[in-house]
Amino acid sequence: MEYTQLTPDFIADALGSMDIYLDSGLLALNSYENRVYRFKNDELGALVVKFYRPERWCKEQIQEEHGFLTALSQAGVRVAAPMSLQGETLFEYQGRLFALWQSVGGRQFEADNLEQLEALGEQLGRLHQVGGAFPLRHRPRLTTADYLHQSYDMLKQKAQIKAGSTAREFFGVLERLITKAEPLYRPRHELTLHCDCHVGNILWRDGPLLVDFDDCRSGPAVQDIWMMLSGSRQEQLVQLDTILAGYETVRNFSQAELALIEPLRAMRMVHHMAWLAARWQDPAFPANFPWFNTDDYWLQQTRILSDQLTALDAPPLSLTSWN
Repeated sequence: MEYTQLTPDFIADALGSMDIYLDSGLLALNSYENRVYRFKNDELGALVVKFYRPERWCKEQIQEEHGFLTALSQAGVRVAAPMSLQGETLFEYQGRLFALWQSVGGRQFEADNLEQLEALGEQLGRLHQVGGAFPLRHRPRLTTADYLHQSYDMLKQKAQIKAGSTAREFFGVLERLITKAEPLYRPRHELTLHCDCHVGNILWRDGPLLVDFDDCRSGPAVQDIWMMLSGSRQEQLVQLDTILAGYETVRNFSQAELALIEPLRAMRMVHHMAWLAARWQDPAFPANFPWFNTDDYWLQQTRILSDQLTALDAPPLSLTSWN
């Protein structure tokens, strides 16, 4: 398995290769894709070390993410950037790639707090201002080929759905969703994004602090905004208006991108299911997602995808008509 080598002794030796030594035990932090641990070092204080999942990103792709984080931090954007030691942010020990961060704390971001939403909007505007001038050469774009078609193939190969009516209904709805969503996703402009901007990746420390850029890709600006919207259409319009009030103090937002929200939601749904299926042999996944791969789960997903088909037919959010 990907992480059987990652024993406490191995981690201590990897850190020791950088002349960083454990002065406390290792505390495992929530992370499914990578393995992340908090520890204390007498000289540097509380640190976090992340060991990257093998073969997910190549070295150049991780370094590109780190370069983007460094550029954001230097521009004053509130992000958790990796530590630089002797001019490097990515390290390797016996074939395992890892990086270090200063440990940061904070309160959970409150997505229903309009003051916090507006402050987040400003930071996203600053992030996208940097992202527009930071093209990615190694990381992939946010595309339907990846999020829909490759995810479909992964589900066909890996999803444990019993043959019969459940499988037929699920894949039938999924195929219709892909057919409908794909032509609706036509971004006119792309820039470098966080790409996984949800409440779990935001801390509040006298302002929003964005963490975990592991999924960083290029795509439309609205990708970093739509996951903050929830509730009724009216509630989403209030949230969107609040976010953009902060965002547009920094840069303009194209209202045309609001038409991409429901296709992006569909893409995330399909991609998330495929991600779980692809990682199911990792013991961390059955332990943390015990409801996945059950008959009830696939029946529920069939209903959710059917609802999303309806959402794709609805008029997109529009602040112009609301105001």
